[in-house]
Amino acid sequence: MGSAIGDTLPLALGIAISPIPIIAAILMLLSPKARGTSVGFLIGWVLGIVVAVVVFTLLSGLIPASDPNATKPISGTIKLILGALLLLLALRQWRSRPKDGEAAALPKWMGAIDSMTAGRGFVLAFILAAVNPKNLLLAAGAGVAIGTAGLSAGSTTVVIVVFALVACCSVAIPVIGYLVAADALRGPLDSLRGWLVQNNATVMAVLLLVIGVVLIGKGIASF
Repeated sequence: MGSAIGDTLPLALGIAISPIPIIAAILMLLSPKARGTSVGFLIGWVLGIVVAVVVFTLLSGLIPASDPNATKPISGTIKLILGALLLLLALRQWRSRPKDGEAAALPKWMGAIDSMTAGRGFVLAFILAAVNPKNLLLAAGAGVAIGTAGLSAGSTTVVIVVFALVACCSVAIPVIGYLVAADALRGPLDSLRGWLVQNNATVMAVLLLVIGVVLIGKGIASF
């Protein structure tokens, strides 16, 4: 179980550090309907991550079991493909970063956050967590690591819970913090939002590059 947790933690951090959902959560916390919308967003984010990793874990469980000391070509090939796709996403993010002196543009859908309800926040978060291509690749990598680790049902559940907690922490911390001390957090959250907007592409490019290289290394080691 410890090995599976170690394999999935970098992937969970990849989801957690993703600036877009953090920016969306902060915008909701600064909106007129902050409490209801942000709670709905957090619930949708958690559920989306859990659903994605559970689905890929179940699918990976269909890969034929092998001797722990033997090579795992199927698992290795999947990790190599996922790693290569993450490297391509990293290159795309790097090319999309704003030039010196140029202000980064927010996605158009973020302009509608002020008028969102809790239900719409839930749906938005679920889509960002479970359908976003970058998150899907990271969840797939985690699912392969968990599903091919030969764990019992209880151990698998523990690994998934740890993965979800780490992946959700970057959205959960500001939302829960706001519910506890809203007035004190408005200024810091607005400053953080500005920094994340401007550096989103760079942060994601570096993050995806590192995780992609790690996955490729693990894929090569499986042969």
